Amino acid sequence: MIERVLHWACRIFLAAIFVYAGYTKLVNELQFAASISAYQLLPPSAIMWVVKLLPGFEVILGIIILLGIKLRYTASIAGLLLAFFIAVMLVTYLRGIEADCGCFGVGEKISPLTLVRDTLMVLPALFLAGQPWLRSRGWLSHPAR
Repeated sequence: MIERVLHWACRIFLAAIFVYAGYTKLVNELQFAASISAYQLLPPSAIMWVVKLLPGFEVILGIIILLGIKLRYTASIAGLLLAFFIAVMLVTYLRGIEADCGCFGVGEKISPLTLVRDTLMVLPALFLAGQPWLRSRGWLSHPAR
């Protein structure tokens, strides 16, 4: 029972993160482009590709996670994407560049708090991706048949 509640809480939370993050970027493309530009990592042509492709990908990924389609793999993709975002933010922060996170719209500078918050967002993805492995090791109960 607890595993089932945790499973659904992680799915809903992770799906909501990606759908919301993608939506905020879709409705504010120019602001999202400015956020990416502030990281000083990509040329302008690449920034426009990211602005056009990433928000839709995030929304679709969130929906697929919510629907539970190939959950082990989609949760792994979500976790890797979050890890990539964290790495990019950490590099930018350590370079001393004051940039908007760009995670959920504008106005939130990269800080230790945003880095910790985003790192904690990886946990539901890890749980969902690792749930079959945890079950096979006997650390979680098998679902009722």
